[in-house]
This record gives sequence, structure tokens and C-alpha cells, in this order.
Amino acid sequence: MDLRVIGVLLLVPLLDVMLLGVLATTFPLTWIVALVVLTALVGLLLVRAEGRRALTRIQRKAVSGEVPTDGLIDGSLLLVAGALFLTPGLVTDALALLLAIPPTRYPIRVLVKKYVVTPYVDAKTGGFGSGNVYVGGFPNDGDPTAGAGGSADGSTIDIDEDEYRNVDDDQS
Repeated sequence: MDLRVIGVLLLVPLLDVMLLGVLATTFPLTWIVALVVLTALVGLLLVRAEGRRALTRIQRKAVSGEVPTDGLIDGSLLLVAGALFLTPGLVTDALALLLAIPPTRYPIRVLVKKYVVTPYVDAKTGGFGSGNVYVGGFPNDGDPTAGAGGSADGSTIDIDEDEYRNVDDDQS
């Protein structure tokens, strides 16, 4: 796993503890606990409602014969949001809220498709999933800088007969 991902995963609970510590010095502890519990409950109700909408969209697309990619990604983002709402803390609740409401979930879905889903599908299908396949010739066939088909400036190289040799002749 990339060290940056591990760093971010460790940074979120640290920010939660720091924020709760700052709030504990200014507000009574019962208010802070009530705020954390209230945000978790309201957030879980939001995730539940959005999850039902996502499930309805998935079923509608599946019935019409389309692939419900967006609905499945929304469902997985809502699953992560639900787990973050269950984690006590205000920073995790704010992150979960970003994943739970549709206006902020859309750009996150686009990023997940671009940087997670498409590379995974390409790796598993050899490029056939996204259409990144060569349909004719060889890769870099017409590119003179790729080492085949001429010199680097694109001109043809002429070889005299005394410079031309067969590889099999050198082995004898």
C-alpha cells in the first residue's frame, strides 16, 4: 500500500482526537458527546435514504439491460459513508457527509471511475474493457523515433551490399 494512503488514514483519527480535545476545553463534555451521537444518527438516516435511491436506480438500470456502474459506485461510496458515520468523531462525520450527499458525491464518483475502476478493468481485461487495444499493426509502427522503420529524423537509410550481412552468415 502506498505510504501516502496510510498517512491519510492515520491523519483522520488524529484530527478527530485533536478537534474533540479542543472542543472539550471550551464546551461541556455532555454537549460534545451529544453532538457526536446526533451527527452519527442524522448521517445514518441520510445514508439510509440515499442508499434506497441508489438501489432503485441500480434495479431500474438492470431491468432496462444497462450496466448500473454509477449506481454501484454510489452504493459503495454510501457504504463507506455509513462506516465513517459510525466512527465517533466530527472529522469522520464531515468526510461521511461529503460522500453521502449527491452534489459532492458526483465528483467523487467521477474520480473513482477514472483512477480506480478504469485502471482495474484495463489490468484485468488487457485493455478490452475500456477499448484500449491495438486493432491493427504493431504498437508504434508508424513512429520513426520508436526504433523501427527508419532513422530518428524519418528518412530512409540506404545500405550498400558490402555493409549488408545476414545474421546466419556471422555464426559460421
